[in-house]
Amino acid sequence: MMQRHDVAPASSGGFEGFFARASQAAGIVSQAELAALLGVHRSAVTQAKKKDAVPKSWVLAVSRRTGADADWLEYGRPARAVARSGEADDGPYVGVPKVRARLSAGGGSFETRGEVEVVLPFRRDWLRRKGNVSGMVLMDVVGNSMEPDIHHGDTVLIDQGQTSIVAHGVYAVGVEDTVLVKRVEKRPGALVLLSDNRDYAPIVLSGDELDALRVIGRVLWVGREL
Repeated sequence: MMQRHDVAPASSGGFEGFFARASQAAGIVSQAELAALLGVHRSAVTQAKKKDAVPKSWVLAVSRRTGADADWLEYGRPARAVARSGEADDGPYVGVPKVRARLSAGGGSFETRGEVEVVLPFRRDWLRRKGNVSGMVLMDVVGNSMEPDIHHGDTVLIDQGQTSIVAHGVYAVGVEDTVLVKRVEKRPGALVLLSDNRDYAPIVLSGDELDALRVIGRVLWVGREL
């Protein structure tokens, strides 16, 4: 259940205001395109419209992908003169948001909320060598299916701009309402989600099952506390 502080209520512009500004920022014209931009199912956008409330994570996602000011997207207020963490181009560090969503290295995690818990600094030049800085996010991992490379409790850096499957790359993926971290392999007419821990069987998706799959992004880095 979405918590009250996770959404922008109708008094701050509601869904229609957000959709109009997101459309302007991203050059989209339909709710289906908004769903694709956010990486969510079309039904989630329909529900947000019915409730006239927008998840904070959607505001942040559109802001990261388009460079539009989050306050303007959410409330329609003029963009702030002071840059948010990580926006200035002249500093050596950039802030990467760590979200509350958890990636399952196991049977699947239902903790999918995208609200930001903390923003952590990374060297800007290092991130640029890895991918698209504006689309990067940090998530924690639960479970042991990706051991020995990724352990329970690790934090991974994900580039949401890298969604094309590269052989044996590690990706954050959504399957219906669950989120997973797996190696992804292409096969004729199918995608296979592989675990590094051989105790876990491969997950083979084919036919209509592929429609339920969304690639959140490629895992670029793993960090852990000792």
